[in-house]
Amino acid sequence: MITVKQVTSRKEQKAFLDFPLDLYAGNPCFVPPLYLDERKIFRDDYVYRDCCDFVCFLAYKDGIVAGRIQAIIQKAANEKNGEKRVRFNRFDAIDDFEVSKALFEAAEKWALEKGMDTVCGPLGFSDLEREGLLVEGFDQQATFEENYNAPYYGEHIERLGYVKEVDWLGFRLYGADSPETMEEMEKTSDFIFHRYKLHLGPSRSGSDFLKRYADDIFGLIDKSYDGLYGTVPFTDGMRKLMIDNFKLVINPKYVAVVLDENDKMVCFGLTFPALAGALAGGRGRLTPRTAIRLLKALKKPDALDLCLVGVEPEYLNRGISAVFSVAIMKMLRDNPDLRFADTNLNLEDNYAILNQWKRFRKEQIKRYRSYVKKLV
Repeated sequence: MITVKQVTSRKEQKAFLDFPLDLYAGNPCFVPPLYLDERKIFRDDYVYRDCCDFVCFLAYKDGIVAGRIQAIIQKAANEKNGEKRVRFNRFDAIDDFEVSKALFEAAEKWALEKGMDTVCGPLGFSDLEREGLLVEGFDQQATFEENYNAPYYGEHIERLGYVKEVDWLGFRLYGADSPETMEEMEKTSDFIFHRYKLHLGPSRSGSDFLKRYADDIFGLIDKSYDGLYGTVPFTDGMRKLMIDNFKLVINPKYVAVVLDENDKMVCFGLTFPALAGALAGGRGRLTPRTAIRLLKALKKPDALDLCLVGVEPEYLNRGISAVFSVAIMKMLRDNPDLRFADTNLNLEDNYAILNQWKRFRKEQIKRYRSYVKKLV
């Protein structure tokens, strides 16, 4: 017997957060989010409470938790796009189609009750959260920024009438595709710097970097990402959340900021030490052992995760992206401990970012998908 219940009690909240940790226990490809961060979604002062309505459901099979789903009305995104959408996220279930069906029916019923006409996802409160359903690359370990799920998730979702809306691609970069390419790219970068009177922005530490550049970075993110699928306008709370997260992982060695002759930011690229290896196999809690592994990964990383790239629109067609590509190539070339850099999720039709990886030795290792279903 399958039943679905809305999450209301603390016990149910814990079951909601624990379910994927139990489902994927022992799976080295699954990388849990930090448990403390996940718990925040149930707090009254959660940063997205002012722009989102949401509900969480648990499915039980014969009295045992068998799945979960979250449904979100991102009011800022709906207003921006003139839509009446509900996003589904944090969907996990055992390999039982009836469990998945019961969960989605509950989410769809809630959507209709709220006056919505479409369900899409997996998408979170914003594009700062994990998004997309893994449809290729099930043998690859997720990064700290990525979801992981079993192959049957997509099969269940498609049986329920959901169809592809967009895909994201994940690449692994190993450096320039040849020494000649590296030399050519460096010359191109030098030419762009000279022609447009650009220079790299200095910083002494992670905190100094954020103090100098955080405001300009957020401004460029709003410009660069406006119109991309799933993005929402930044709020003050989102900015604070992002800065608090950056403080823990940012290192000037792995970032690049380009300024013009008036010290105005025209381009930035943020990469972070890869944390997946330090967190995989755990339950997202900062135990002493996990903390030691995280500190080691931050101090001496063996891989990088590409986080954010932003470009002033007027520089998009001036080859400025070559500057960031060269910066990554140099990181991988000059640091023998770094094996590769993972791009995380790139929209398959975001040609500006995809073209950036053309001169790398690379492989596409993952594909993620967002689904959509019209309800009325």
